[in-house]
Amino acid sequence: MKVFKYLIILLVLPLFAFTTMHKYYISVTQVNYVKEKESLQIISRIFIDDFESVLRSNYDKNIILAVKDEPKETDSLMNIYLQSKLKIKINDKPVLFNFIGKAYDGDIVRCYLEVEHVKYIDVLSITNSILLDYQEDQQNIVKTKINSKTKSFILTSNNTSALLNFN
Repeated sequence: MKVFKYLIILLVLPLFAFTTMHKYYISVTQVNYVKEKESLQIISRIFIDDFESVLRSNYDKNIILAVKDEPKETDSLMNIYLQSKLKIKINDKPVLFNFIGKAYDGDIVRCYLEVEHVKYIDVLSITNSILLDYQEDQQNIVKTKINSKTKSFILTSNNTSALLNFN
């Protein structure tokens, strides 16, 4: 019986060791154009611990996300950071998005953003360098649904921008 226990420990222990060795650094940003509302709606999903670390290093070393008594300036700091790292051009014109709010879901924070008064989109340019200042091997997945066309791409530190044509 002792041999059986040791055998199980020897087989299971390496599995636990490999699960914590590598962490993935990924964000996912969904961009949808809602023609009826003349609105570009954006949801960025970012790991809470990574976002917290970057906000601490850039703005406030004491900030803690996803807690009951979260500081009131959290939304403002998230907005400032996202405005500096997520750049959008519609039809070759830079646009600013509004930070609508956020929601926590497990270990992810969803940031809701919107660009209003968008009449049409022929060309969309996105630069996404979210968390690249925190982790060099960060990958930012961007999914779009514009004019009934879906496109996806991955942006990295070597390639932070994409240009999409929808005409």
